[in-house]
Amino acid sequence: MLAFRLGFLDIGLLDLLDIGLVALLIYQIYNLVRGSVASRVFIGYLLVYLAYLVVKALGLNLMTTILEYFISVGALALIIIFQHEIRRFLLLIGKSTNLSNNRWLRRWLLRDFGATEEATTSLKPILETCKTLGAEFSGGLLVLQKNDDLEKFAESGEVIDADISKPLLLAIFSQYSPLHDGAVIISEGRIRAARCILPVSEDDELPPSLGFRHRAALGMSEATDAAVIAVSEESGRLSLALNGELFTNLSQLELENRLEKYLREPKSR
Repeated sequence: MLAFRLGFLDIGLLDLLDIGLVALLIYQIYNLVRGSVASRVFIGYLLVYLAYLVVKALGLNLMTTILEYFISVGALALIIIFQHEIRRFLLLIGKSTNLSNNRWLRRWLLRDFGATEEATTSLKPILETCKTLGAEFSGGLLVLQKNDDLEKFAESGEVIDADISKPLLLAIFSQYSPLHDGAVIISEGRIRAARCILPVSEDDELPPSLGFRHRAALGMSEATDAAVIAVSEESGRLSLALNGELFTNLSQLELENRLEKYLREPKSR
């Protein structure tokens, strides 16, 4: 179907749809790599491809052949360079298309089958624990489940399955406790497991001052939709990882507000 004519070009509705989808894809890819070295590589490759289209349209055969070889080899190089970004992109797609993680669908099914919503997690003892850990310069790593199933991560540690309490969390993260290494996983209002192993982010743009604990927090937020709190052992500062983004140097109030906003979304009726 013809939408309009631009000079000698006939542009149809499908052409407009195609252009819109390509523009959206390029924007999403750039948004994924923005702020990293990979973003400059992506822009450079895009400029080379645009130059290839121009020389091909002008009929410069020799230059077109050279750029064709460069682009064909460059496609493989891009896969190698962007392997971490491609992995994050696929994880993002997997999380967004997982029906079991769709909050609206879960509420609809629960309403239809007369089931009750899962137990909610009390943030007060968690926030009080983080405040004490920060004041005492004791490291801590807490994973708060949102929708994604964290069972496989819980199985990597020691199963506890206990009510959330500040004394218990402080005991776990005590330097004399055999459970203080690794992360604590909290879900459905209970402490599920301690000393859990988390995936580590391979983001090269993280500041050197952030250690393994922060990389694990970011890696867990990249792989799942959980909220991950990291308490620095060196500085006592609080950090929060959400959806592959790390927020550092948070105050107690900022941490509480971000958690409330992320985990306590208004319920649709």
